[in-house]
Amino acid sequence: MAHTTHGPRTEQPAAEEWELIAREDPLLSVRDLRTHFHTDDGELRAVDGVSFEIRPGEVLGLVGESGSGKSVTSLSLMGLIRPPGEIVGGEVRFDGEDLRGFSPERLRQLRGEETSMVFQEPMSALNPVFDIGWQVGEPLRVHRDLKHGASRDRAVELMRRVGIPSPESRVDDYPFQFSGGMQQRAMIAMALACEPRLLIADEPTTALDVTIEAAILDLIRELNETMGMATLLVTHDLGVVAEICDRVAVMYAGRIVEYGDVKTIFDDPRHPYTQGLLGCIPDPRTAQQSLDPVRGEPPDPREYPDGCHYADRCAASIRECHQTDPRLRRVAPDHFSACVWEDP
Repeated sequence: MAHTTHGPRTEQPAAEEWELIAREDPLLSVRDLRTHFHTDDGELRAVDGVSFEIRPGEVLGLVGESGSGKSVTSLSLMGLIRPPGEIVGGEVRFDGEDLRGFSPERLRQLRGEETSMVFQEPMSALNPVFDIGWQVGEPLRVHRDLKHGASRDRAVELMRRVGIPSPESRVDDYPFQFSGGMQQRAMIAMALACEPRLLIADEPTTALDVTIEAAILDLIRELNETMGMATLLVTHDLGVVAEICDRVAVMYAGRIVEYGDVKTIFDDPRHPYTQGLLGCIPDPRTAQQSLDPVRGEPPDPREYPDGCHYADRCAASIRECHQTDPRLRRVAPDHFSACVWEDP
């Protein structure tokens, strides 16, 4: 997966980086987002200057190791960061409006109506003391002023739409009576209740068996196409990205290190970290093979090193990698990488 290089490049300002990746008419536009946590041990830079965008009808995969900042990014987009966390910089524009300027009331109105989120752990996200129908219908009571009976009827329709069997009888069940896959489907039904324009799905297939995972991914893709939603899929699984996404943003240590069309990045990964992630995936076409895992551990987000955050783990690193802080640059049409070795 290696590529030809001709020498290190210099750092590129964040504003210039954004102009490179910006496209016309995005629904969601994230520019130089920075979310930090103030701790007794220092400032934890969970999200350290992230930029990407999603158009209507598009699925963007946000992929990386655990602790890379993916979930904090998704929570930041929804305005769900709480102390000691704080968004300290950047813009999050939804349909041209900067969400950071919204009042708490306006954000609550936006969440569940125009934007929705499927959380990573459905059993933790679902309320154990309310039945599934009550929870699926809640966005309709809050945002559409439906009465309980009407919201329950609509909940049955939504549960049927996401493939929950016998929704007329299951609508009165409680979360503990649902399997993990059914809980996840209920979460998706709840997220889709008001037909949002943006869906954020944080590890929606974690801990599910492969059959249920495939069904959930097919469902998200189908609803994305039929409803024209923009979808941000947060995952650590590159197989999931290949299955469902149009574009991918590879995240490492709080930053996007590679970004672009899924097929292009899978066929020609340019950043050493992306190459390392792909090197961990077995090739089913080969009977005998040796995997090449990414060595070492990610840096402490309270003490990011000078230069490239990946330099200490990178087999190709040189002195300039520890001195130059690389930003995304175009390496091919609709393909961007943040590495000092990229061709000028």
